[in-house]
Amino acid sequence: MILHMCSADEWAAVPEGGSYRAASLDTEGFIHCSDPGTLHQPANRLYLGRTDLVVLEVDPAALGVPLRWEQAYPDNRDATWFPHVYGPIPRAAVVAVHPLPPEPDGSFRLPEVLANR
Repeated sequence: MILHMCSADEWAAVPEGGSYRAASLDTEGFIHCSDPGTLHQPANRLYLGRTDLVVLEVDPAALGVPLRWEQAYPDNRDATWFPHVYGPIPRAAVVAVHPLPPEPDGSFRLPEVLANR
């Protein structure tokens, strides 16, 4: 599974049979995703303290669009690799949605339900 963070309202706006389309698909050509070991990195860098986030648990086999693992900073040999989805994510590819509440200090960690798999 791969993971994607968005607001609960953004996810709720995706109709049955529809697809989720992050703004980055238009600006960068792909939707940023993570794996369980890297979710905290973009969450803490971009969303510190937000209380409206959910984590979409996505089945890569159900995407129907290209998925590529790419380095966050291609010019850095030690950069972390992240999954990038090159198209909208079909609602049917999302197998679960998990709340992503911040810790008391505003930081994030992987939801326990995902950490215990």
